[in-house]
Order: sequence, then structure tokens, then C-alpha cells
Amino acid sequence: MSRNIYAALLLMILTVYLIRLLPFLFLRKPIKNRWFRSFLSYVPYVTLSVMTFPAILTAARIPAAGAAALIVGVIVAWWRGDLFTVALSSCAVVFLFELIF
Repeated sequence: MSRNIYAALLLMILTVYLIRLLPFLFLRKPIKNRWFRSFLSYVPYVTLSVMTFPAILTAARIPAAGAAALIVGVIVAWWRGDLFTVALSSCAVVFLFELIF
């Protein structure tokens, strides 16, 4: 049993180290391609969205409450842009939606 744990730990160490080492080996010069640079600038936002979007829909008891909170959050963010206001309005929508239904 402990031998499998050590093998798994070694594999994880190698994987993480290679992910961090490979850019240093292959990208010695600055990236000049505008498309690739813009692609890399959006990667953190896409990753955060992919992790957050399913949680928004499944965090509430009723998935429709999460969808309603998502819609209200997008509208409030577009209109006001304040993170606290978006979070507060989304929470209020989920609370009222689950209170009513």
C-alpha cells in the first residue's frame, strides 16, 4: 500500500515540475505573436469560469435558483460592475427564489 503512495507522489511531483519547467525550456525569448499572447491572457479567466459556472448552478437546492442568480449577477455586473453588489444581489435572488418555490 505505501509503495503505491510513493509512486503516486513521485508521479505528481514529476508532473508539476514538468509543467513549470517546460515553458522555461522552450520559451526563452518573449512571445511576439499577438494572437498567442492574447490567448494566454484569457486563460486564467476561462479557467476560473469553468470552475465557477457549474458551482453557481449546483450550489442552490433548486438549479433554477442558481440560473436566476447567474442571470441577475450578469445584469448587475454589466450595469454596476461592483463585485460586492453582484454577490449580494445573487445571494438575495437565490434566497428569495428558494423562499418562494
